[in-house]
Amino acid sequence: MKRRTFIKKSTLATTAVAAGMNAFGASSYSRIIGANDRVRVGVVGFSDRFNSSLLPAFLNHHKELNFDIVAVSDIWKVKRDNGTAILKQKLNHEIRGCRNNEELYGGKDIDAVIVSTADFQHALHAAEAARAGCDAYVEKPFAETMADNKEALKTIRESKKTFQIGSQRRSGANYHAAAEFIQAGKFGPVTMVELTWNLNQPGRWRREQLVAQMREEDTDWTRFLMNRPPEPFSARKHLEFRLFWPFSSGMPGQWMSHQIDTVHWFTGLQHPRSVVANGGVYAWKDGRQNWDTMTAVFEYGPQQDPASGFQVTFSSRMHNGDENPKEIYYSNGGEMNLSTNKVSPIGGLTDGFAKPMNMKANLLPEVDLTSRAEKVVASANTGGDVLTSNHMRNWMECVRSRKETNAPVEAGYAHAIACIMTNAARRTGAKATFDEATQEVMADGKIFRY
Repeated sequence: MKRRTFIKKSTLATTAVAAGMNAFGASSYSRIIGANDRVRVGVVGFSDRFNSSLLPAFLNHHKELNFDIVAVSDIWKVKRDNGTAILKQKLNHEIRGCRNNEELYGGKDIDAVIVSTADFQHALHAAEAARAGCDAYVEKPFAETMADNKEALKTIRESKKTFQIGSQRRSGANYHAAAEFIQAGKFGPVTMVELTWNLNQPGRWRREQLVAQMREEDTDWTRFLMNRPPEPFSARKHLEFRLFWPFSSGMPGQWMSHQIDTVHWFTGLQHPRSVVANGGVYAWKDGRQNWDTMTAVFEYGPQQDPASGFQVTFSSRMHNGDENPKEIYYSNGGEMNLSTNKVSPIGGLTDGFAKPMNMKANLLPEVDLTSRAEKVVASANTGGDVLTSNHMRNWMECVRSRKETNAPVEAGYAHAIACIMTNAARRTGAKATFDEATQEVMADGKIFRY
């Protein structure tokens, strides 16, 4: 950094501390990244997701785009030490290990972060990054409560920083072709969407060996809880958070958030009008609180026209299936199947049914979405390969160009509303709705909080 710039930023930093600014006073030392500057990245949470998918995606592009990882923050010593060792080996240089995010941002050597922490922490850590003047790639679900959702959206918008939400479908060429097809009016009005995500993995989201290793003195349970109600230390909730509320909603946040995001993207609608849901822990009686089987039914459509709209169903089970998610969009003229990436006239209105109603037949053409895309992306899964790699590259390119990412913060805000509404319906047994004026999820006549 040039001397004049350094003096200016040092003065701003001193002023920020004197004014009592939030988030470590770090917003004062954020810098504009030049075309030839190396972008220095910090890792917030050395998770399994980061190690298995996000890191390989980053390594696919970091040399070409001049990005480097220089630090990792994790409150658990075991993960922190493992993370620094792996990153040192992969990147061939020393990695700064940080016990918490104050240490991470306090080093003043971070331009951007990759956030891969517990589900309920994503929005909080995203807002923290924005206040620290950092661009960020933030895993989904974006938020599990509207308080966190609204605060993070406001903070990130005000920061003008570049954010990518980890909704990888938005960087899939087949999904872009599907969005164009629907938005151009070629599909006709969407009448229904069926979303499913089934698997048979009793160990999914379990971390038994790690749970046995965790000792309270090696982590920071208070920092883990963040703004959740105080409760006694639990290694299971710390490491198997996806099984426990209020640390995760489970299936809605983990899986539905990917699929419902495409509904918002393709149709331009920001959230459901209403949601009902039921389910339970039917198979895996291992102390988990979040369901292993569920179905949610959504109504979508313009708020000002309750007589119009369409239905979306999401169902998921963890005791039978091959983890081959299905997304099928229906119209009066046929269907769009995002497992096969085909538009077809299946189920469309034929002459035999149309003529008695004085209508015209409506049959969609056969269309291969992959042929309309720049690249073929065959899988509808979230993927640790093509989709994640494309998504990471898009973020890295936008950090340099300052253009909007494929999945900006508004996309995360929208899918979080749908997930929170689903959780509200599940936990109250009532139909959940959304109050546009207050931006609150309502259930049983009350604002849903926990």
